[in-house]
Amino acid sequence: MVSFAEKLLAASKKNKSLLCVGLDPDPELMPLRDIAAFNTAIIEATSDLVCAYKPNMGFYEGFGPEGLEALRKTIQAIPSHIPVIGDAKRGDIGNTAEFYAKAMFDVWNFDAVTVSPYLGRDAVEPFLAREDRGVFVLCRTSNPGARDFQDLLVTSQYDRTTMPLYERVAMECAAWNEHGNVGLVIGATYPDELKRVRDLCPDMPILIPGVGAQSGDLERVVRNGVTARGEYAIINASRGVTYASKDAKNFAAAAREQAMRLRDRMNLELQQLQKA
Repeated sequence: MVSFAEKLLAASKKNKSLLCVGLDPDPELMPLRDIAAFNTAIIEATSDLVCAYKPNMGFYEGFGPEGLEALRKTIQAIPSHIPVIGDAKRGDIGNTAEFYAKAMFDVWNFDAVTVSPYLGRDAVEPFLAREDRGVFVLCRTSNPGARDFQDLLVTSQYDRTTMPLYERVAMECAAWNEHGNVGLVIGATYPDELKRVRDLCPDMPILIPGVGAQSGDLERVVRNGVTARGEYAIINASRGVTYASKDAKNFAAAAREQAMRLRDRMNLELQQLQKA
């Protein structure tokens, strides 16, 4: 049984990449009407440049059955050695969580999924129990409203220490990581917080959205996000790659060019880190 972490690391090494491409179809930006055809063209143009792909469920569910069929075809188009992260942000209790986990891992066959920690460990447990699959817990998200709750100071009932909520989430997730399948979601738009979480969780995979359209600092993200071995930072770019061109004739080539530019910038920063 190959674990998610092993599959991720193998793809990252094979393609020399920390880049994850988000597959988020938007009719107002797509040069093709066919979602599956558009995604397949993007995948074929970039599959040698990425460590993972990340479809966001909302962009498919919003189209109803047609969108879900496009998602199925999209997943089929991704080479089997590249991990697929289902960005679903699920979180519920009891049987509901069990069925969410079944849907994400057995129906859609995602290699990993994003989940919310707000309801506590029992709501995440059905995902954690799947030892071969990755579970990325929302920790410090990329949106401006993240500060509304995630920066609130909380005091632990166990040791009475006080810290921002996102740090407490990171520490709890480290304790949940009994099978080595837990990761964290930290927005590229908060590089200082990213460094703090990496210090708290030195070896866990971190999914980092917010590069590109959300203006995250790519070099600081690489520097603050990778492990001491230069690994396990999954740096996601969605619109900045997939919609690099709106021309139906060259959108895939433009996506490839942008993906290569991002990957090479990340690798240059990694090289500089290794020299330091």
